[in-house]
This record gives sequence, C-alpha cells and structure tokens, in this order.
Amino acid sequence: MSLNGSVLSLSRPIVQRSEAEEKALTGKVLRKLDLRILPALALLWLANFIDRTNVGNARIAGLDKDLNLKGNQFNIGLAIFYVSYILIELPSNLVIKKVKPSRWLPMLVAVWGTVTTLSGIIQNFSGFLAIRFFLGLCEGGLLPGIMLYLSTIYKRHELQQRVGIFYASASLSGAFGGLLATAIIRMDGVAGLAGWRWIFILEGIATVLIAVIAAIFLPADLQTAKFFTDEEREFALARFRAGDLVGTSAPLSEPAARLEVDAEKNSDTRSETIPVQTQTTVVYQEDEHLEWREVFRGATDIQVWLTAISYMGIIISLYSFSLFLPTIVAGLGYEGSEAQLHTVPPYIPAVVLTVVVSIAADKLKWRGPFILIFLPISMIGYIVSIVARNNRERYAGVFLIAAGVYPCGPCILSILPNNMSGHYKRATATALQLAIANCGGFIATFTYTSDQSPKFIRGHSITLGFVIMAWLFMAANVTYCWWENKARAAGRRQSNIDKYQELWDSGKTRAPIGDRHPNFRFTL
Repeated sequence: MSLNGSVLSLSRPIVQRSEAEEKALTGKVLRKLDLRILPALALLWLANFIDRTNVGNARIAGLDKDLNLKGNQFNIGLAIFYVSYILIELPSNLVIKKVKPSRWLPMLVAVWGTVTTLSGIIQNFSGFLAIRFFLGLCEGGLLPGIMLYLSTIYKRHELQQRVGIFYASASLSGAFGGLLATAIIRMDGVAGLAGWRWIFILEGIATVLIAVIAAIFLPADLQTAKFFTDEEREFALARFRAGDLVGTSAPLSEPAARLEVDAEKNSDTRSETIPVQTQTTVVYQEDEHLEWREVFRGATDIQVWLTAISYMGIIISLYSFSLFLPTIVAGLGYEGSEAQLHTVPPYIPAVVLTVVVSIAADKLKWRGPFILIFLPISMIGYIVSIVARNNRERYAGVFLIAAGVYPCGPCILSILPNNMSGHYKRATATALQLAIANCGGFIATFTYTSDQSPKFIRGHSITLGFVIMAWLFMAANVTYCWWENKARAAGRRQSNIDKYQELWDSGKTRAPIGDRHPNFRFTL
C-alpha cells in the first residue's frame, strides 16, 4: 500500500455511524473538553497576565518611591523579566510531553505565584531585579505550553476559537487587574505594609490557588481523559487522528528491492506480474519520540520567522499597552484610584472582538487575513494618539489601539499549530515563535518613559512603526502559504514523499511525514 493509500484507508471510521450520530457525538465530546479545559486555561492565563501587569499598577501606587528606583531602573527590571522568559520557552516545550501538560502547566503557575508573593517583600533595586528574573523563568513556559497542549486536543480548525476564549481572559485581566489593584491599594498601612506590596502578596496567593484548581480539572491527553465514556474516548481520539492524518502517515522500512526478490521466489512459471506493495504504519503524536532533526525542521521553517517577526510587532504594542496604560491614563490627568478605574473601559471592546474574530477565523479557516484587517485599526489609534489635541482624543486613541491589536493575538498564535504537523516540530516552532516575538518585550519596556507624559508622542510613533512591520511580515506569510498550497495542488511537491521515504528507509527518522506531505494544506 502506498503512502497516499494509507491516508485514504486509515481515514475510515472504526465504527459506522450515521451523520446525525457523528454530529451528536462530536458535540458531546467538544462540550466535555471545553468545560474541563477552557475554564482552567482561562484561569491560568488570567493569572499570568495579572501577575505580569500588576507591576504597572504597583508603580503608580508607590513602588518606585519605596524602592528608591531612579532613571530607567524600573524599565531595566521589566527587561530582565523578558531575558529569563525567552530562555525557558523552548526547553519547556520539549519536556512538556514527558512530564504531561496537566502537571507541567499548573506547576509553572504555582511556582510563579509563590515568586509573585515574594515580590511584596523586596526592599531595593537588586531585589526587584532578582524577583523579575525568576518570575520570567517561571512564566515563560506557559503560553507555548498551552498552545502545544491545545493542538493535541482539538482539530486544526477548532483551535482558534478555543484560543480566543482563554486569550480574551488576558484582555479581561487588564480590566480586572485595574479594579483589583484599586481595591487592594486601600489596604495601605495594614500590617505596616504599603498598598503596592499587598497587590503582589494577595495576587500571588490567588495565583497559587488557581494553579491547584487547574491541576484538578485538566486532563493529560485524550486517551486518559476520565470524564469520557469508553465510546466517547475512542471517538475523540479517532476524530482527532482523522483530522491530522496526513500529518501522521509513515511508511515501514521495507526496501523495495527485497520485496521484489521475495516476489520472484514466491512466483511460479506463470508470466503474470505479482504487484509489489509498500506496507505502511502510522506514527501518532503520543508515540513520537524526540528527534533533533525535527527540532531543526521546526527552527528553520520560514513560517516560524515570518510569523515571529510579525508577532514581535504585535507584542511591542500589546505589552507596552498593558504595562504602561496606567501611566498613560495618569498622564491624561487622572490620579490614584481614578487612574486605575480608567484603565478598565478600553479592554471591553477588545474582549468582545477577540472572541468574535476567533470564532469567525475557525469557520472561514483564516488566520493571517484577519490580522491584516485589524492591525490598521490599531495603526489609526496610534495616529489619533499622536495628533490628539486634548486628553479626550488621546483616550479615544487608546480604545482603537486595544480593539485593533488584541484580536490579532489568537490569530497569530494559531497559525503555527495549524501549519506544523509532528509533535516535536510543532513544539519547537510554537516555542521559537514566541521566544523571538518576546524579544519585543525589551523594546516595549523602554518605549514609554515618564518624561514623555502626557502626549507620549515618541512612544506612540515607535510602536506604530512596529505595528506596520507586523502587518508587512504577516502579508508575506499569507502570500507564502497561498503560493505553497497552489504548488501542492498542482502536484509540484510529490517528490517530498520520496525524500521522506529515503530518510525512513535509512533509519534517520521515525517521525511522521507531517506537513511535508503534498496533501497537507497550510492555513492562510
């Protein structure tokens, strides 16, 4: 049986069901997965964003003054966070399969919750640097781990709406974090501690509790999900494999020459030709083992670099917005709790649009095109903020920035899990994309400085340039995917099978053929 033949034969369902039965069972399986996985991941991501952005709220509550931070020392502390954050992303994704994501992800969150709590007792700049470094080391593995985990549970075009739901909680956390900080600051003086210290202590404790809850609910994988019946478990696994089957087929190492010899030995004097078939096996994601060849494939895929640079531009906007929105609002004339409260409204349309776009993206099987549509809204927001003549116009610009940039996050996060097939290639690609993109955190931390208040023209101009860069690189990625899909449809990638067969026969790989298969189509 040929490699192409294996794809067709293995796509037959094990149990014959009517279309109505298939639809009903699919709905039941997805509902169970959504109820057990999405709330837990949303809580983890909410904790992540609150713990990452609470430093901005703590700053306007007196952190700078109490730690005697001078010049750009606050920004340096934020930059240190991204150093450790970036270093841990790829190693974390390579070990998550071995440890099990249901254990690894909550463990990361519990450790950084502990570190966040300790942020409430730092006394100087050195302590601030140390805490930020260890916080980044704990947090860096979460997002690439979540994306990899979801890609092993949901089919390719079921993914983004799920990402959108938990990602929207990040937008919500921006609002929730401001409200929470407003309430916690009122504890100023309790137990002799400043209000900003209580922000870290209480939010850190809450993060540890969230990690414990997530560990209880998250399943390790489809095979071991205890909330399924036997029928549902078998069906969930079969439908997932069928959805990604082109990416998992692999031929057995059975050289054609030996098969021909065996055919001759078994033939009699008849002149008929005995057909020679190549047997096939299937390498499923749970059976794949780490191969550095697959890590290299993930690191050198052009889509990783195009989307990573695009995401860097988005992250510069996203991070600078969330870290410095309280400062920007304060610069518009609001102070104290009033400043905290005015950070909430811009996130509301961002949350709604993030979810709506994610659902539409899965239905249309689009990723990049939505980014190309929404980033210009963010560009307009920055332009409005730059040319604004008063505080009201600057505040309106903030709404446009959030509405344009937040819906792009789930889109760009879903591209590589959709277009990389094979566990370790996908693990490498998703982690590397985020590691490269998060280098934008260094730029974001130094983009908005207090001396620019209240107009922040330099900060807005720098970020606008990076948003334009993000649009251009995403346009290049969409063009590449369209061009490659066209080549595959025209039959110009059939040689990929022969190249892969050589690797398999020589024993150089036991990974799936994955996205190299000419039948595999990239999501735009």
